[in-house]
Amino acid sequence: MSIKPRILKGFNDYLPDVMLPKQRMLDAVARTFESFGFAPLQTPALEYADVLLGKYGDEGDKLLYRFLDNGERDVALRYDLTVPLARVVAMNRQLGAPFKRYQIAPVWRAEKPGPGRFREFLQCDVDIIGVADLMADAECLAVGAAVLGALGVDDFVLRVNNRKLLTGLMLRLGIADGEPTLAVLRTVDKLPKIGEDGVRAALAKENGLGAAAIDGIFEFLALDPAGLAEWFDADSPGRVGAAELQTLLDLAAEQGLADRVEVDLSIARGLDYYTGTIYETFVRGMESMGSVMSGGRYDTLLTMFGGPPVPAVGISLGVDRLFALLQKQGLVEPEANPARVLVTVFSTETRPASYRTAAALRAAGVPTEVYPGSPRMKKQFKHADRQRIPFVVTVGPDEAARGEVKLKDLATGEQTALTVDALVARLTPG
Repeated sequence: MSIKPRILKGFNDYLPDVMLPKQRMLDAVARTFESFGFAPLQTPALEYADVLLGKYGDEGDKLLYRFLDNGERDVALRYDLTVPLARVVAMNRQLGAPFKRYQIAPVWRAEKPGPGRFREFLQCDVDIIGVADLMADAECLAVGAAVLGALGVDDFVLRVNNRKLLTGLMLRLGIADGEPTLAVLRTVDKLPKIGEDGVRAALAKENGLGAAAIDGIFEFLALDPAGLAEWFDADSPGRVGAAELQTLLDLAAEQGLADRVEVDLSIARGLDYYTGTIYETFVRGMESMGSVMSGGRYDTLLTMFGGPPVPAVGISLGVDRLFALLQKQGLVEPEANPARVLVTVFSTETRPASYRTAAALRAAGVPTEVYPGSPRMKKQFKHADRQRIPFVVTVGPDEAARGEVKLKDLATGEQTALTVDALVARLTPG
């Protein structure tokens, strides 16, 4: 039987010319996370469905890849990395506080694919567990800014809001708590995509709001951040949210991020578990790609696992979306091969010398490939050129007899005869 090779929509193969620069990007992200004191964590791709259900709202639950496994267990692929983290903390109360972790792993969502939006994609999360102080929120902003800086992205904005402000807004407008509130917030969150007219129409048609409530929402969205507190009653959670937002802005300024952080009252983050600070990150001029980093505070998530409230805050980097954006900006270049050097094989007699030369280079930290087989030199050089390997080392019988090798720089065409020690010294990084 002949099977047609094909791939599910929203899923992707990533060939070496993409994976090499992508892995370099991930390495830079991990180094940045660790530079702030975050340690790596790994969790399973599959969770019991009840661990994930009810944490993302009705819309999120519908996007779970959920099924019965061979043991008739109700399981689902993880939707994000935050809920699995909460489960880990609930199962390991000895971790203490602050617990700072990062995780880089794939997640799955059965949503409609689009530009920069996939059904399987990598997330990079950092989270701080057990710290109520808003310094933790500000540190997540700082880590996000540092990641983008490490990747060469200079023109971006961290847009911040606070869910307590939105809770206060809903109370002021008399909108019921629970799913009706979340549905309204999800509609408001679409403002950058569909504009004011689109949001007004959706609030009326999809959320059933009257003109007064819709006008109230847009009155709130137009407020100057400095006047937020006065807009709410004295006992409103909106007052608390306004104070927290101002504190966050002050802390961001202390870290040199004042010109990177902007208040955006339309940010809602539709997931159920957010309780305070929320943020999204956009690269200027490429806002249509969507947010490349988002997150917030979720102080009550662990109560869903039967424990007491535990303060927690985090930020998540959408790797595939950001990588696609970096490609569009020309900030990543395709690589076909990680090797910097190709050592040719002249013949079976000189092959041991080729192996020794490659071993010396690798020991010095120089990625080196030995050509498999001993065809004509032209074919071996062509392989190096096609794979974008910058240097070729030839060990012919004459070179072997003299204890030398011949180095060719493919970019300049320059050829040099060297001892192996001199070759290693020339090509060793740094």
